[in-house]
Amino acid sequence: MGDTVAVAEDWNDAACRAKGYDPQGPEGGEELFSGVGTFVRMVQSLRRSMLDIAKSGRPEYPGPVRHRPGGRISVQVMPTSGFDRVLYAGVTGEVWMEPGVDEAEARATQAGAYADPMGHAGVSLVLAAGNVASLGPRDVLTKLFGDGEVVVLKANPVNDYLVPYWERALAALIEPGYLRIVSGGARVGAYLTTHPGIDDVHVTGSDKTHDAIVFGTGDDGARRKASNQPLLDKPVTCELGNVSPVVIVPGEWTAKELTYQARHVATMLANNAGFNCLSPRVLVTHAGWAQRDAFLEQLEAVFSSLPPRRAYYPGAFERRAAFLEAHPDAHQIGDAADGVMPWTLIVGVDPADRDDVSLNVEAFCALLSETALEADSTVEFIDRAVDFCNDVVWGTLSMTMLVDPRTLAEGAVGAAVDRAVANLRYGSIGVNAWHALSFVFATTSWGAYPGHDATDIQSGRGAVGNAFLFAKPQKSVVRGPFVVKPEPAWFATNRHAGQVMRRLLAFEADPSWLKVPGLVRAAMQH
Repeated sequence: MGDTVAVAEDWNDAACRAKGYDPQGPEGGEELFSGVGTFVRMVQSLRRSMLDIAKSGRPEYPGPVRHRPGGRISVQVMPTSGFDRVLYAGVTGEVWMEPGVDEAEARATQAGAYADPMGHAGVSLVLAAGNVASLGPRDVLTKLFGDGEVVVLKANPVNDYLVPYWERALAALIEPGYLRIVSGGARVGAYLTTHPGIDDVHVTGSDKTHDAIVFGTGDDGARRKASNQPLLDKPVTCELGNVSPVVIVPGEWTAKELTYQARHVATMLANNAGFNCLSPRVLVTHAGWAQRDAFLEQLEAVFSSLPPRRAYYPGAFERRAAFLEAHPDAHQIGDAADGVMPWTLIVGVDPADRDDVSLNVEAFCALLSETALEADSTVEFIDRAVDFCNDVVWGTLSMTMLVDPRTLAEGAVGAAVDRAVANLRYGSIGVNAWHALSFVFATTSWGAYPGHDATDIQSGRGAVGNAFLFAKPQKSVVRGPFVVKPEPAWFATNRHAGQVMRRLLAFEADPSWLKVPGLVRAAMQH
């Protein structure tokens, strides 16, 4: 923790240089918390779990535990403290277990690496992501403190400039020999994955990256995949891509609610210039929603107010070109020059066209699509949206549902939303809160919905985060207020994000009630 805080500003400066951000500006504040702060929060969460294990043999989750449809239970894991209740007021997070797991089993199987250390011993290879600075180090924490293995972390060539900062932040793990960090491209990755000293592999990337590692490339790789004859016979866990949907339940929103939710959705895409596996890729609206056009116009207005960002991730313009070829009427918002990509919005995708690129391919750039479903009622829309997301939209990593409190209070609608949360096949679900919070909180689990085999890996296999070390998490659900006041500091429209995020990082690293007033005052600025 101390080493990370000491290197945080240098780490952030390097990431901002690479991405074209002002380290002291709002985008630099966003980068600081996503790139360093989420790692710090996970360190703190695991530290508390380690202290619990030393005292009682397992991490002590806050609860409560609730019975859910399908023979499942959920365990509330957020808020974890009075601090969380103040700083994340009204926000909750739950981990839902796989069917048939009761509370006794959930408790008994926590922290399995500590109940049977030798059964979990080994060397894990973590192939880090190139987009978010905290992902590789966070995956290291999961392998070390969750799975009980020592780790080789291979940096991604896209952000291997971070290695010197990671080495300083993680020195307490490197010096005793629990961790090694290396750099290199595909040849280094291939050498390590097949090395006899490596027992298992964890990769954050795309499904294509997974297939290349497990089955190989070219025609031979395609043949091996088709016949399920993997080249790599080691266990592989992975967090891959997703066409993340945002389902907008129709209601009568006030002007302030329209503006707030437009900023909310725009932030989801603007964060990291759209280079997140958890970025929204398709808005699912009701074709008969009276405010559909007004919301889309407000969304475009928000994008117009946000400076376009540099498309730093390789292949971004080529991916975007494929979408524009299929949808030449896409709305392009903002000027493009010197590697900067305009915000791009595709409206009116045909939901019946299952082959449309917007429903099947993760854009992985600053591009968002919208499709509208026909339904005779709000309840029917919710049910259809669930089927659409589960059966048509590609991937199972994460999704969000937005529903105003007045509509939610209608008995049939509230029941339909509960039914949707139970039936959606996604590893993380947000209700009035961006599903990315499942990643941020660390006490929630983060990963694809279970059940993918190697020949249809989609969003991956296994979970990270999960600081309470549950053995069989199925998905996480985060819920929040429809409108948060003041506007969250992580919104892309918040001009004071840099100041607030620095205070939040200092707080997460060393929580104290003495820091709360200053943090709250900073957050109240507009």
